[in-house]
Amino acid sequence: MEHESTMRLTVFFGIFLCMMVLEALISKKKLRFGRSRWSANLGLVVLNTVLVRVLFPVGAVGAALWAQHHHVGLLPMLQLDDIWTVLLAVVILDGVIYGQHLLFHRVPWLWRLHQVHHADRDIDVTTGLRFHPIEIILSMLIKISVVVLLGAPVLAVILFEMILNGMAMFNHANVKLPKALDAFLRLVFITPDVHRIHHSVLVHETNSNYGFNFSWWDRCFKTYRAQPDMGHNAMTIGLPEYQQQPTHDLLWMLRLPFRKRKSKHEGI
Repeated sequence: MEHESTMRLTVFFGIFLCMMVLEALISKKKLRFGRSRWSANLGLVVLNTVLVRVLFPVGAVGAALWAQHHHVGLLPMLQLDDIWTVLLAVVILDGVIYGQHLLFHRVPWLWRLHQVHHADRDIDVTTGLRFHPIEIILSMLIKISVVVLLGAPVLAVILFEMILNGMAMFNHANVKLPKALDAFLRLVFITPDVHRIHHSVLVHETNSNYGFNFSWWDRCFKTYRAQPDMGHNAMTIGLPEYQQQPTHDLLWMLRLPFRKRKSKHEGI
């Protein structure tokens, strides 16, 4: 706990810088707008970070400490060794994130929030950090509730949040992995080629590959798609109804969930 903030910042900036370098060296797609989007995407990150700190000063880690102090939760009842408890908690939390992601696509009013993430007309490391503030708040409430229900160890929560944040940047990065490496990694993990399909303008592709960390959830629940119909280089990123909109404007992103126009992807 003493080094939590330092660890988080080190991991965040380390992975962010690494993905920046890889995107420059081994990019997968030619971006239409490139880094001109970054000021808005990263501006949203700053806004969300401040909001979470104000509303949830101790966050999910604080919830884990509370659960531990009050001896509540399901995992302690199993009386497993500490290492297995931590690993099980990380896997369960990842499964919850998969279910939450699916829910944000299937429930119309939740999709209105989540479409801010999908409206980005390019996909790179910053897309993995681009979420509407209300979605961030709801996600944090879900995470805190699950952490308390599980009685998840503090270490598990810290590890999970760092892994989730790092994997979000990795699997949204515009990088071209060697085919053999991608094929090997996707057996367990979500690679950039796997998740890029999820950002296609085609509805049936958007509604696939919901995982953030582990690919087995999509395989298990039949939402896995191996390749995009048009191929990675020819596929169009974003939402079809917003291709002519100022999707890289911060105020536009904040107002998007409250627009009257219905998305074709909504509630599907």
